[in-house]
Amino acid sequence: MIERVRQSRLAVLVCLAVAFSGAANAQDKKSTPGEQELAANPGRPTVSTPATLTPVGYLQFETGILGAAEHSGGFSNRVALEETIKFAIAKRFQFLVVAEPVVTSDQNGPRTNGPGGVSLGGQLVLLPGEGLRPTVSVSYFRSVYGGTAPDLDVGSSRNSLLLLFSFDFGKLHVDTNYIFNEQIENAVHRAQFGQTLSLSHPLRGNFGFTGELWHFTQPFQEGNAAGLLLAPTYTVNSKLVLDLGFNRGFTSTSTTWEVFAGFTYLLPKKLLP
Repeated sequence: MIERVRQSRLAVLVCLAVAFSGAANAQDKKSTPGEQELAANPGRPTVSTPATLTPVGYLQFETGILGAAEHSGGFSNRVALEETIKFAIAKRFQFLVVAEPVVTSDQNGPRTNGPGGVSLGGQLVLLPGEGLRPTVSVSYFRSVYGGTAPDLDVGSSRNSLLLLFSFDFGKLHVDTNYIFNEQIENAVHRAQFGQTLSLSHPLRGNFGFTGELWHFTQPFQEGNAAGLLLAPTYTVNSKLVLDLGFNRGFTSTSTTWEVFAGFTYLLPKKLLP
């Protein structure tokens, strides 16, 4: 168990080191015209995942801190480092790693520290779109390490299948997901269903704003988790986007408040020819 925890932490730390060392190296040389056209495709800060992919051959890192509090079954307060790594190997397919390297939490008592889960996945574009014509994708995730930290109100899943849609209505960008999860508790397997709707719109200058409604069934609690997420964003440049916001839970079994901050960074060094 201890060795698996060390391995999961080491994998994420190595990826982060590669990202920031690449950023430092990129500052020492001029970008080519092709590199200047690259742009990050943020999945943060929403629950929704865009149906569109990241640029082919480039690593994208989505890093943040999520604090959750009040009315959660497994904790009173919880703070976690969140990390998602995306790498598109073709115009219609990308690999993903989702992890919580460090989680600190308490349940009306002393704080405990431990890693969260690690999941590996892939995303395939079924129908590319443009403008009002939606891009349609499917995504699959498999949990490879469950972690020791308490889960959020949505819980954790061993297998996840997502159907994703993204389109633009003028300047308004829309992402909506339909999620099918397999949850396991005491050797009992149950299905979980989720829906998300995310709306993003540019504001003045480099600022933007995102709002999202989301819902998940809670099969082992016979309840539902739902919430409203609101987040301003700031685009530093085409490869770096900052975000800050909060989520308000709607139901008695939802985490009452979640606050988050983070960034999306596209490594400007192509790893595939």
